Amino acid sequence: MSNSKTLLLFIFCIFSSCYIPSPAIASDHDPSSKGFIHCLTKKSIPPWLIHTRSSSSYTSILKSSIRNPKFLNTTASTTPLCIVMAKKTSHIQAAVVCSRRHRVRVRARSGGHDYEGLSYRAEDRRERFAVVDLSEMRSVRVDAARGTAWVQSGATLGELYHAIWSSAPRLGFAAGVCPTVGVGGHFSGGGFGMLQRKYGLAVDHVVNATLVDAMGGLLGRDAMGEDLFWAIRGGGGGSFGIVVSWHIKLVPVPPTVTVFDVVRTPERGAIDVLTKWQEIAPRLPDDIMVRVIAEPRRVTFEAMYLGTCDELLPLMHHRFPDLAMTRADCNEMTWIESIPYIHLGSNATVADILNRISISRVNTKNRSDYVRHPIPKSIWKKIFAKLQQLTNFGEVQLFIDPYGAKISRIHESATPFPHREGVLYNIQYITYWSGDANGTLALKCSKDLYKFMEPYVSKNPREAYANYRDLDLGRNKVVNGISSYHHGKVWGEKYFRGNFERLATVKAKVDPDDYFRNEQSIPPLFE
Repeated sequence: MSNSKTLLLFIFCIFSSCYIPSPAIASDHDPSSKGFIHCLTKKSIPPWLIHTRSSSSYTSILKSSIRNPKFLNTTASTTPLCIVMAKKTSHIQAAVVCSRRHRVRVRARSGGHDYEGLSYRAEDRRERFAVVDLSEMRSVRVDAARGTAWVQSGATLGELYHAIWSSAPRLGFAAGVCPTVGVGGHFSGGGFGMLQRKYGLAVDHVVNATLVDAMGGLLGRDAMGEDLFWAIRGGGGGSFGIVVSWHIKLVPVPPTVTVFDVVRTPERGAIDVLTKWQEIAPRLPDDIMVRVIAEPRRVTFEAMYLGTCDELLPLMHHRFPDLAMTRADCNEMTWIESIPYIHLGSNATVADILNRISISRVNTKNRSDYVRHPIPKSIWKKIFAKLQQLTNFGEVQLFIDPYGAKISRIHESATPFPHREGVLYNIQYITYWSGDANGTLALKCSKDLYKFMEPYVSKNPREAYANYRDLDLGRNKVVNGISSYHHGKVWGEKYFRGNFERLATVKAKVDPDDYFRNEQSIPPLFE
């Protein structure tokens, strides 16, 4: 794997409210804020776990999980009144109880990868909220005999994978490629990765959960009921409560997997191969995932096969001869070794996936699309021309993940994640830039590319992935103290299609006064 690709993959990975009228942002000297902090300590949260704006530790704690540098300028948006570094469930419950009592809302942060930063910032200057940081609640308990695990929301995917491998080397889990992503946010939006065609999404394997609800109560699956349990498995974070932990069913992995990267440039037929890929990749056997990383001057076909190179080669020669894959492209390893290899490069070790730190040096903007019909070769040529235009102001990548197989065989109403049958692939557009001047031009080109793609992607609605949050799709509007369902539909149906209405109905039942709220949280729909 090249150094440039490794760097861009690292940058790609680093990125997974509330409104109560007030004439100004509350300060630590506001009497209501003092009462809120006093309530937290009275509820047995140690003072050293509470970081207010006047604390010397506040800024460093706030910025510790800000993955996108454009959000480091904390004067551009509203920051939390305080950050509670929860160490046990009762701390989360106390934060919710005290927040409600003192007219302060709560946002939960697990990994800090939310693309719009909504787990730690608010766009409305009148916002009064606290952050419950879950990064200290990251235990993983694996039951190898039953093939299950309990994982807390503050754990990263790397910590989850490492714990599974340490206890049961022949088991794995179907989730994302980025080890630093927090479990809480990732699972809340669905969670897909290199095992998606074999096993589906992360939430397809969640069998139980514990959640702190809008009144501060602690609920398991039986207590929360099947509607709420359905909603938290892909309905997006920050809407229904704070999920403390997830009970997941692990999946078998073979002793050997094969990873390969085949690079093609436009001069070496990249566009021809990509055009054919979009019809071949979704129809390959379940055991293989061939995704695409498209850049202005090259296309990388990156794959993982659940088996050996000897088994893979005849399959690829028969089903995808135009890729011209050879034995020299094969890299055999264990499943756990594939995690750092794919994300960090060939020199990375399994220990590296335990590193929680991943702060980018460049700004990013992310968008997403779903494609249900192949894009013609002539259009791909125009797409690459637009990608090359963007290099005048920054860098751009398209991460293109094929669907089909298991992820597409599950009915779209089984979980809130609806992008199933009929989807060929998902596109994530990532634009990178440095400096404010370049940002204006880079964002304009990014919008132009997104607009250009409109005729060639899904329609009615134009679908998007909830974990690739994009506020350009729309924002909530609060009417009479409640997020408007009418306004929420604008962005909500893009993420959830027909499941959005059911999500809003669940919201009305479990959080009717819209306590858990942000710019793109599920609004309540009252019958």
